This record gives sequence, structure tokens and C-alpha cells, in this order.
Amino acid sequence: MPEIRVKGSEKAILCENGANLLQTLLKEGFFVDNPCNGNGTCGKCKVRILSGDEPGIRLSCLVEVTEDLEVELLGTEKEGKVLTSGYVPEFEKEFRNGYGIAVDIGTTTAALDLVRLSDGEVLGQASMLNAQKQFGQDVLTRITYEYDHPDTGIADLQRAVVESLNEEIRQLCEKAGIEKEEIREIDVAANCTMMHMLLGVDARSIGHAPYRPEFTKAQKLKAAGIGLWAGEETMLYCLPSVSAYIGADIVAGVRVCGLHEETEKVLFIDIGTNGEIVLAGGGHLLSCSCAAGPALEGMNISCGMRAADGAVEDVRITEDGIRLTTIGDGEPEGLCGSGILAAVKELLRTGLVKKTGVFVKKDALDPEDYRYDLIRLNGTKRELILDDERDLFITQGDVRQVQLAKGAILSGFTALLKKAGIEMKELQKVLIAGQFGAHLPAEFLTGVGILPEEVEDRLVYVGNSSKTGAYMTLMSETMKQEMEALAEKIEYMELAETENYERIFTESMIFPGN
Repeated sequence: MPEIRVKGSEKAILCENGANLLQTLLKEGFFVDNPCNGNGTCGKCKVRILSGDEPGIRLSCLVEVTEDLEVELLGTEKEGKVLTSGYVPEFEKEFRNGYGIAVDIGTTTAALDLVRLSDGEVLGQASMLNAQKQFGQDVLTRITYEYDHPDTGIADLQRAVVESLNEEIRQLCEKAGIEKEEIREIDVAANCTMMHMLLGVDARSIGHAPYRPEFTKAQKLKAAGIGLWAGEETMLYCLPSVSAYIGADIVAGVRVCGLHEETEKVLFIDIGTNGEIVLAGGGHLLSCSCAAGPALEGMNISCGMRAADGAVEDVRITEDGIRLTTIGDGEPEGLCGSGILAAVKELLRTGLVKKTGVFVKKDALDPEDYRYDLIRLNGTKRELILDDERDLFITQGDVRQVQLAKGAILSGFTALLKKAGIEMKELQKVLIAGQFGAHLPAEFLTGVGILPEEVEDRLVYVGNSSKTGAYMTLMSETMKQEMEALAEKIEYMELAETENYERIFTESMIFPGN
């Protein structure tokens, strides 16, 4: 059997002849960035082969281990910046003894509150990257993992999220001096796929037409039954969903923002790998979901990374050069979602990228033009050089990824308004929820056309409304009933079945500008 040695580790890994290097490293607990789940498309799982027949930098997902190898891991896992706070409305709390945990599980991150149930006080907060990332960056890739591993996939995905939640719950309780038996209840808000994977329920039906989940109603069960670190009698309450792609996180956001009672015309949007949108007015709630993809969270981008220290979060193109602002004010290592949006906004503003999304030709610029040296040719492809020394750049493909995300979200926005017979100028507010949206200035969202320029002065950021919703159900049985009734009230619109949707999407792909 071949032996793999990882530089810096004393662990020797024996594997079957022909085993996949990426899967072997992940199984042994090593971190290898892997947004596409080993499909060879993201280019993030690079390792350096130090000894063997093919030395050099390789994509580990494409390496079959047929001999002894020494491998150097090139990526390091960084602590991401996770949104843990948000707007909390007034509501009637129902106090009781013991402690509870409010949880928001997103595709990329998770956030937790430790709550004293006798007065509703939040005693501690924790956050983490969703450990399921090793099986793919987005929900469809993780669903594909279940298809590809029918015997173990469901259990693997459940184990990943449960074990990482347990670590955070233990630490919160240890700091507060609380025993697990004192935890009375754990309430979870999540998108529909994440809820299935938390409970160990087959999510494959969500990945293909007619996209029917195994359940959408609220779930109540013993927390210990799925392996959560809690007492034997601790209850787990999972908030209800609307459909396969309008999950409990959105139901929570709708209730937190009071959209069910809204008399004005208001749009709620949670921007992430999926863009979920709810249009409210006169008590009517109409929703849709659009696949924005992981580009807006820094993934599927040539030099992309998560929002962690060293990630570029703002870009300014000037006649004196390019200015980069990073999280933590350190040296730039890559671009997170806000960074790639800022860069595309600047490319559009300076005319380096046309409204069709195409880079201008280098030879169309005067060599004396300050923009001339910012573009380089990679073969026949044009790229923007952000930092030549650190080889940070933006490709035509990166711009296309942003363009696809922008087209998906704006088309959903437009289709909802069209179905409701509402014009853009009639919207009084646009509420931005979620991890990604909270870190984006309004000028970034409208600068690349994710949202129309007309609503820039009407944007309101509400933070992590998903976790707030879980906190509210944790503190009130009445709120649980309200959430369950609300989920039944929200109407879901399938964008693909919308009249002229292809035309709407095509028009939404065009960037703003001349």
C-alpha cells in the first residue's frame, strides 16, 4: 500500500493503490480548500508533491496515489468573519428555568447564542465556518456528494456539522460554567438543505425536479438523538421552511422584520450562494430563490478567499495605481466577496470592462493611458493586475462569475415586482439580511447592478435575522406557532416558470453604465 507523508506532520497515511489524494487527505483530517468537492473546476485544492514521479504543484483532486508521496499543503484554514448580531424586534418572552442555544446554520458559516431562559440574556456567542465545506462550497455540490456516496454521504454531512456545533456548544457552556444537562432547548434556523443534512435526512430530492424536500414543517425531537452535546431530555426545535429553496432562515427573517404586518411595499433579500427574496405589501408575501453561486463569497474566483484576515475587501483604481484595503489591515492574500465586487465596480467605473462584461482590448488603450499597464495578456485572455508582486489578479472568468450572480439576483428582484404589478419606485424599503450582505456598502450592490440604483437610498441592513428568529422561538412557544403559521402563508414563485424569464435574466446580466 502506498504511504503519504505530509510535510510538517509526523502522521504516515497508508492508502489503497489508486486512491484519490484529496479524499485521502480530507479523511485523515487535513485541511485542503475544496469548494467544488473534487470536480477539478475550482483550482483551490493545490498541493506541492515533494517526492514521487510527478513533483511540483498539483490539484490534489486529480492525483491518484500509486506510489509513496511526500506532500506539502499550500492552503491554511483561516478564521472567517462571521456575522453574529442583528436587529431584534420587541416580542413577548416566556421565561423559564435553564439555558438554551439559538443557532443559525448557513451554507458557509454558522452562529450560536447561549441564552439564559429565565431572563433571555445572551451569555455568550460563537461562530464557525460550516464544516461541510470539505464536501463542497454550495448546497448542490453537497447534494451531489450524497449521490456520489450513497452509503456514507448522508452520515458524513451530518457528522461534519454536528461535531463542529458540539465543539462550539461545549466551549460556550464551559466558559459560562454550565453542564449540558442544564440545556433545555436548542433552536435552529437554516436553509432547507442544511436542515435536512443536520437531521441526517436524505437531501437528494432537493437537487432535481420537482425539487420536493422530505419535509418543510417544523421539527421537534431530542437533541441527543442526532448526536448534539446536550442532556438526554434537551429538545431540538427546527424552524419551518416554505419550500426547497425558501428555508427556515428566510421564514425567521420575515418574522423578525415584521413583513407579515407590513402595510408599505418592502423587499427583503438574503444574499449568499443563493439569493432568497421576499416581497411584502398589504399582508401578502411573495418569495423566490435564485442561484447566485459562491462567487459573492469569494469562491470560484481565481484569487478568491473567504472573508478572513488578509482578504481584500475594497479596491480603488486611480491614476496613481491600485489601492487595496484588507481585512485586518495586513498584506493582501486574496479577494473576498466584497473585494471582488469592489474590483468589478471599479473596472466598470474606469471603463476597463464594458457593460456587457467584456474587458476592453489592451491595444485599444493609449500606452500613455494610466489604465494601459493595469491590463496584462495571459495568452489571448485579458486580466487586471491588482498586485503584481503577490500575483493577485482578476480574470475575464471572474467578471463573468460576478455577472452571473448579479443576473440571478436582479432577475429574481425584477420578476417578483413584475408578478406583483409593482414598479421599482413604489418600494419604500429594501431590507438586506445575512452574512454577506451585511458587509457590503450600498454603492457596491448598486455599482455592479446587483440591486437597481433607484433603491440605493432605501437599503436597510438587518444583520443575522436567521439567528434572531431562532432566539425568538427559543424564548416563546407563541413565537413557534407564529413561525409555523407564517411559513404556510408565504407564497413561493418558481423563477424558471415565470413568463419571459429568460429575457428578464438576459437583461439583468447587463452591467450598469454607458
